[in-house]
Amino acid sequence: MNYDFDEVIDRKNTGSLKWDFYGRYFEEEDVMPMWVADMDFRAPEPVIDAVQKVARFGIYGYTEETASYHEAVVGWLKRRHGFVIEKRWLHYCPGVVPALHWIIQRFNRPGDKVIVQTPVYYPFFEAVQTGGCHLVNNPLVQVDGTYRMDFADLEEKAADERAKMIILCSPHNPVGRVWSEHELSELGRICLKHKVLVVSDEIHGDLLLNGHRLTPFASISEELAMHSITCYAPTKTFNLAGLQISNIIIPNPALAAEFKIAMENNHVSRPNIFAVAAAEAAYRHGDEWLDQALSYFEGNQALVRDYVSSNLPELKVTPAEATYLAWLDCRALGLEIGALQEFMEKKCGLALSQGYIFGAGGEGFVRMNLGCPRSVVEEALKKLYRAIESFCRS
Repeated sequence: MNYDFDEVIDRKNTGSLKWDFYGRYFEEEDVMPMWVADMDFRAPEPVIDAVQKVARFGIYGYTEETASYHEAVVGWLKRRHGFVIEKRWLHYCPGVVPALHWIIQRFNRPGDKVIVQTPVYYPFFEAVQTGGCHLVNNPLVQVDGTYRMDFADLEEKAADERAKMIILCSPHNPVGRVWSEHELSELGRICLKHKVLVVSDEIHGDLLLNGHRLTPFASISEELAMHSITCYAPTKTFNLAGLQISNIIIPNPALAAEFKIAMENNHVSRPNIFAVAAAEAAYRHGDEWLDQALSYFEGNQALVRDYVSSNLPELKVTPAEATYLAWLDCRALGLEIGALQEFMEKKCGLALSQGYIFGAGGEGFVRMNLGCPRSVVEEALKKLYRAIESFCRS
């Protein structure tokens, strides 16, 4: 069936964090919310049908993941990414961010060091610090407008005997890179050499644009699979974040046993009954919806790129290889961090994620959520143009 991604759906007064509670994070009341990364699209029809079926049944007791659910996840990974896994590698967690917190706490001791690659998804920072660990930055570098890993710097920091873990963001949020097998292999080589556990956040792994292909970190070799934990979920892919489900892939039995203890200790080892039904339906029947959504995201990304190139020379758009997020370089506006945030909110009327929250290298950037109808993106770009024309160029 054909899905209508142009439909503007009113999400106000639905308890939406994005639309009803942005006042917690932004001063202005009348702004266009394009910040937190969920979509303004309905989930695939088979997902809605599956949730309604569970709702009509009327018994919402304790639930476990079924063999059928595990088969759906295994089939999806093989079909979409050529990633062959065993069902016993799969472990439930209510979300990738909670998983990161519990992984860091379980596999590190207070004072250990955890490496991240900024600018990067900012909840990583809290997870490391809450776990009593020290945050170590291996910053990404820009080469001809494209972000690369700094392997020399990574080697130096991984060599520290207190460095025990790296959180890999693959594909990368917010810069939109899809790391090549060569890049991931080199990172893996360094981490194996220095016994640094790789925790790969691949939650955006299905949101691939313009022919790019995901290389799941654990698919590169058996040695890297045994030295890694992969965090994967249907929530970004199919707009299911509110159902709270993720799949933690752990091939190493010893690591899996430790993760299971962490989950049991936190009393979160059983999933939401609606989440299991929705995720299984998405993995079995969501290909058509996702293919159409990816095409739509490519159109939104192209719109932003072309509009900025033609009308907003003060800004630069980072090429997006994955995700429905645009990473905009606003440094040429010459605004300090606070001034840029105020400009976007008060002059443009846009609620965007400010780049500085993603850590070093994010200053002067903003992240714009393009998981919305094209008319909304067009209006946002017009708001940017009018504000820059009125308040910057003059």
